[in-house]
Amino acid sequence: MYKLLIRPVFFLFDPERIHHAVIALLRLAMAIPGIKAIARSLTTVNDPSLERELFGLHFANPVGIAAGFDKNAEVFEELSQLGFSHIEIGTVTPKAQPGNPKKRLFRLRQDQGLINRMGFNNKGLEAAIGRLRNRSGRVIIGGNIGKNTLTPNADAIADYVTNFEGLFPYVDYFVVNVSCPNISDLRELQDQDALMAILNAIQQRNKMQAKPKPVLLKVSPDLNEKQLDEVIFLVKETGIQGVVATNTTISRNTLEKDILLAEKAGKGGLSGLPIRDRSTEVIRYLAEKSGKAFPIIGVGGIFTPKDALEKIEAGADLVQVYTGFIYEGPLIAKKINKAILKSGK
Repeated sequence: MYKLLIRPVFFLFDPERIHHAVIALLRLAMAIPGIKAIARSLTTVNDPSLERELFGLHFANPVGIAAGFDKNAEVFEELSQLGFSHIEIGTVTPKAQPGNPKKRLFRLRQDQGLINRMGFNNKGLEAAIGRLRNRSGRVIIGGNIGKNTLTPNADAIADYVTNFEGLFPYVDYFVVNVSCPNISDLRELQDQDALMAILNAIQQRNKMQAKPKPVLLKVSPDLNEKQLDEVIFLVKETGIQGVVATNTTISRNTLEKDILLAEKAGKGGLSGLPIRDRSTEVIRYLAEKSGKAFPIIGVGGIFTPKDALEKIEAGADLVQVYTGFIYEGPLIAKKINKAILKSGK
């Protein structure tokens, strides 16, 4: 029904406008008495075999929503009714910022991808805290944190620490985002020394807490093997708990049909099916080269249960969807979880 009736209507409109409309519809629909229970009954798979224990947290199943969908922590409770075990909010920056000029989100329908150059548009740390403060459900919340666009890289540590300290009482784990291709000079912070300084500063504050929280690093699919080796080294040296693999790519090499449309769209991070195989390669490399020394959350091009199982077989402990959720609809978590149960993974 979603692909035949709902998605065609959604795809008639500008993708950013329809995203905001979907956020509003989710909030409105889930506020109707009884709708949450109906949604859970249609989308949730409850089975002890799906449960996961990772970095001190209990996940009801391995499937979550990646950062970028619920940037401002507006619908994490609503999304949790659709069978997802965890929702990653953000990317959150200390101050609100509008992001890059519009138009900045583009559908590649034939290749089943998206190009975005949103630029960390969000309402800022205090707005996110205001919504998270009243969270009532048991869904696990991750806080994806970044720096403000106008903050020089030399001062980036302060932005990440501000986010960490502000969100600490309200989220269950953190993801440090230095790999988004849509912020000027941000990816320079992937340099080993710069990243070491950021992670050590966060871990220093983390260890001061009565109960430290898991900190993960989100990595780019565009890293070469030497850089992935540096990621493994950084995880060990800083004591962070894991890696999210991967972010969007600046490459267009895997596009087959929407090449001209991508050229017209211009710069931005590519997500969806075109990134699926590279994301899986990165997961496999990190898992094998490290001897599975740390948990990995796999994200990138997950549209079908087969895509998710490939990530898990490559070494992912959890998986997240975003573009696949847009293209496949609200039953995606149920389909993946049923496949995981059947596979025994």
